Amino acid sequence: MQKLDIKKLGKILITGGTGFIGSALAKRLIDLGCDVRILDNNLRGKSSRLDGYFNKFEFIEGDVTDLNTVLSATQGIDTVFHLAFINGTDNFYKFPEKVLEIGVKGALTTLDASLMLGVKNYIVTSSSEVYQEPITIPTPESERIIIPDIMNPRFSYSGGKIITELLAIHYTAKSDVNSVIFRPHNFFGPDMGTGHVIPQFAIRMKELSKNFTIKEIDFPIQGTGKETRAFCFIDDAIDGLLLTALKGNKGEIYHCGTQDEISIEELALMMANILGIKINILKGDLLTGGTSRRCPDISKIKTLGYKPKTRLDVALKKTIDWYLRNNSQSNNKEEILR
Repeated sequence: MQKLDIKKLGKILITGGTGFIGSALAKRLIDLGCDVRILDNNLRGKSSRLDGYFNKFEFIEGDVTDLNTVLSATQGIDTVFHLAFINGTDNFYKFPEKVLEIGVKGALTTLDASLMLGVKNYIVTSSSEVYQEPITIPTPESERIIIPDIMNPRFSYSGGKIITELLAIHYTAKSDVNSVIFRPHNFFGPDMGTGHVIPQFAIRMKELSKNFTIKEIDFPIQGTGKETRAFCFIDDAIDGLLLTALKGNKGEIYHCGTQDEISIEELALMMANILGIKINILKGDLLTGGTSRRCPDISKIKTLGYKPKTRLDVALKKTIDWYLRNNSQSNNKEEILR
């Protein structure tokens, strides 16, 4: 990535800093010499993601929905990266009230604190889930966003993200806070939890093949396998997040990801090849609310200097290797709220 004037960000607060993206961001910023503070209650995140960095940042354990806690965490801060949210499809169905509480209250508390304390930059992560089934592929930032069925608890997540985007744009419009929206598209990498397709596939392939002693297995999947995604490795994702923070314009939305679309069937076959086994894919039903195709148009963030550089096969091997080494540790509270 191009050389950036990272000092422009000043003192930084990351909410959700023990989550997958938050911890990767924190480590990158610390490596670049930034002054970092993290606010998290470890409801779903885990501090082990920051092993080796604990004496290099300030940690506040607290709830992002509590205004007094957030005000305390925001004292003296120049840039807020607001990443605290509840992810995980199972959680959307089982705990929609908690997903919405943390999503909406978390946006309000962090925005109120930013306005009250004179924060310069507010960068919030949204989600490609706001589109549901996009009309245009690759999908531009101007794509309509929608909740197709308000009764379906799955949409508690995307609904919370839509409200967060509305607040980030309009709540700060008349202020000096430079509020920017960052929309991730299928970020992945080591230690992302097990509630996502790539770690799930890796773990199931290991289990079904009896630790790879069986060289050909039947492999059930959700959907037809023709559903597509464009997967972006976490290192490239953090490049995009930093560029958005440093160069993004107030009130603007920036996609981050890749335009290398791949079917779920192709993904499974690629992973099996990396693992040295053969799989016979068994098709299944797609969950209600699932999306058949997703690929972002990243033209806008490219104008800031973004260019994804990690090949999918290389990134998959790094991720798979981590899960094969750490499978017993990866099944933790991050996946399902207790």
